[in-house]
Amino acid sequence: MKKKILLLTTGGTIASKDSGSGLRPVLSSMDFLQYVKEFEAVCELVPYEVCSIDSTNMDAGHWLTLARLIKENYEKYDAFLICHGTDTMAYTAAALSYLIQDSEKPIVLTGAQKSILSEITDARKNLHDGIRCVLDERSRDVRVVFDGKIIAGTRAKKTSTFSYDAFSSINFPLIGKIQNDTVLYYIEETVRPKEVKFYGRMDRNVFLWKLTPGVSAKVIPYILREYDCIIMEGFGVGGLPDHLREAFLTEMKQYKAHEKLLVMTTQVTYEGSSMDTYVVGKAAKDELPFLETYDMTLEAVYAKLMWILGLHITSRQEMERLFYQKINHDIMPIHSH
Repeated sequence: MKKKILLLTTGGTIASKDSGSGLRPVLSSMDFLQYVKEFEAVCELVPYEVCSIDSTNMDAGHWLTLARLIKENYEKYDAFLICHGTDTMAYTAAALSYLIQDSEKPIVLTGAQKSILSEITDARKNLHDGIRCVLDERSRDVRVVFDGKIIAGTRAKKTSTFSYDAFSSINFPLIGKIQNDTVLYYIEETVRPKEVKFYGRMDRNVFLWKLTPGVSAKVIPYILREYDCIIMEGFGVGGLPDHLREAFLTEMKQYKAHEKLLVMTTQVTYEGSSMDTYVVGKAAKDELPFLETYDMTLEAVYAKLMWILGLHITSRQEMERLFYQKINHDIMPIHSH
């Protein structure tokens, strides 16, 4: 029996044409069907246009729309393929990993560095690889398929701006590869999944603060007033300058433990954080209620916190438990509390 795939298009480079003042998405979801004719014998691709935007304009509203569409169509289709712009694809993949958990059906995101209309392009290969991946019996959960790589939705990061090899799997091995039109899996899910879980809320009250040497503490009262969660991109393994720690200690006295989440991540792409290594990190962790991201990607941390805040939990303990709970390979079990 032919598999039924819902093809969700959102715009992005893959669907773009030069407008004279830069690339702009122009292709409709129907237009994509002419590029996948060789799969007609094995599957039915049903196109659905979610939006037609540059992925720079993607936000949590779009993530929730995608999750809702997949939920509404979950029983009708065998798999879901999302065509997406590359710039924020890692954020969308991470967000969907939290909004749709334990999915037995594959939800694959792909895109391209060059338009599918270009003569020389990676678009057709990526689109075909995406289809091959969703057709494979072993595929499940949210994945990014790009340049032959199959990456867990919480581990993808765009690491090249122009190369076809645009995405890397951060601090975690590739789930698999697509080589010579064949899907090879390195990591196979042996445990049968629980029932799929869908979530419909994300709280946008998360602020990312990239620390720079000598950064002023004067914005701290304002950020805490406006946001419920602050992710700090610290230096090295996750250090917080002394003057910022003192300012946070003063300001945090006004809030209950569950009202404001402080999260420490690192500006370094690989190998993760380790706040206990240096005094500047350990003091911050001992004196302030810092959550630590360890080997998680920034995109996963950002999306996971929006998901946790969206649950409206008032128990600090429960927030911490969820943050350290492994979801779609986002954190190594050694760090899961």
